[in-house]
Amino acid sequence: QEATMFTTTFTSTCRSLRALTPSTSVSSTAGTASWRDSSRRCFSIRSASLTKGALLGKQVWGATLDEIKAANTYKNERVITSSQTSEISVGDGPVLNFCANNYLGLANDPALIDAAVDAMKTHGYGLASVRFICGTQDIHKNLESTISKFHQTDDTILYASAFDANAGIFEALLTAEDAIFSDALNHASIIDGMRLCKAKKNVFAHMDMNDLEEKLKGSDARLKLIVTDGVFSMDGDIAPLDKICDLADKYNAMVLIDECHASGFMGKTGRGTPEYFNVIERVDFINNTLGKALGGANGGYTTGRQEAIDLLRQKSRPYLFSNTLPPAIVGAGLKMFEMISASTERRDRLEKNTRLFRDGMSKAGFKLAGHKDHPIAPVMLGDAALANKMADKLLEKGIYVIGFSFPVVPKGQARIRVQLSAAHSEEHIERAVQAFTDVGKELKVI
Repeated sequence: QEATMFTTTFTSTCRSLRALTPSTSVSSTAGTASWRDSSRRCFSIRSASLTKGALLGKQVWGATLDEIKAANTYKNERVITSSQTSEISVGDGPVLNFCANNYLGLANDPALIDAAVDAMKTHGYGLASVRFICGTQDIHKNLESTISKFHQTDDTILYASAFDANAGIFEALLTAEDAIFSDALNHASIIDGMRLCKAKKNVFAHMDMNDLEEKLKGSDARLKLIVTDGVFSMDGDIAPLDKICDLADKYNAMVLIDECHASGFMGKTGRGTPEYFNVIERVDFINNTLGKALGGANGGYTTGRQEAIDLLRQKSRPYLFSNTLPPAIVGAGLKMFEMISASTERRDRLEKNTRLFRDGMSKAGFKLAGHKDHPIAPVMLGDAALANKMADKLLEKGIYVIGFSFPVVPKGQARIRVQLSAAHSEEHIERAVQAFTDVGKELKVI
């Protein structure tokens, strides 16, 4: 009987989904809604045969979802029907995108697309294997060597994502004899990676060097590892890496930085916060992504000391048990590093755009958080409802931004996080500042 019910449900589902194939001519908004409604109707049939355990789960998870919605923190996904660039198609028309991590504007760059296609033609679509079995191609080793050269490190290990790099480093390199010293506002992937490790965890107040030193001073651990974001994504503030390296030297510690919001554009040649603070040779490990400034697709890596990289290849679980990075990503990654190593034109344009936006918004009367040199420019509003309302009104004016509030940021610190890109033109930025000004006056923000 159970099998018959499943077959009937599956057949009905397939018929309904077949009616909503991509060839169906509907608008993006209507198409998404129709697909969602049809899916719910189809799969609600299956819910009639749920086990008692599944019904309990449905009740618990449903209640949690209701709590999230009641707190106005439920995340809805707007559907984009174009490639990722400064001007994208959302819903009924084009809007200017000021909330992507596409700092260098490479996410739809023709040269990277061609490189990805070429790599697939020569090396295939995928490897169907982890690295140590039969998943390492010459292009993977070439990319790791290229990354090491870019960061001036000994060696590099590729991961499927930067989240995996952070998840896989601590447990592989540290034991209960060791200690981690982590900034209080470090990325969630660092926090999750630390939880998998038996080393003692010490959390120091955000960018507070006095607190960090007190914790280092009181540690008798075998190995000490200071961990920090190079740039903190919600605030756009830059870790004082020179001071952190000074403390590491003083207390015989090592330094690991997450450079996801810095590599490619921070520093004179885009080599991130180590270059920005002139401490390239003093940083032991860099964890990074190919999914933001460095192409915008996927993939991550750890680059650093040779013995540590060798040990990660032997023990890092996300590396050992995840499929190797696809050739398309690797090929595009090689081309991307070639481009940003040959010219700082995109990085320089981003720097100019950042200053133009920050100056315009400050003159208009807005309070901006973050470092003046960084393209993350949070517009501080305080109230969560106000942040969401302002973001909605800006979208009506063709400016795509997102409001952030608790629990993503502390209570009372709701904001709209603006992110600048090298793909933005001067006209784009002027339009954004004018739209913010108009809505800000309407809502009595300024």
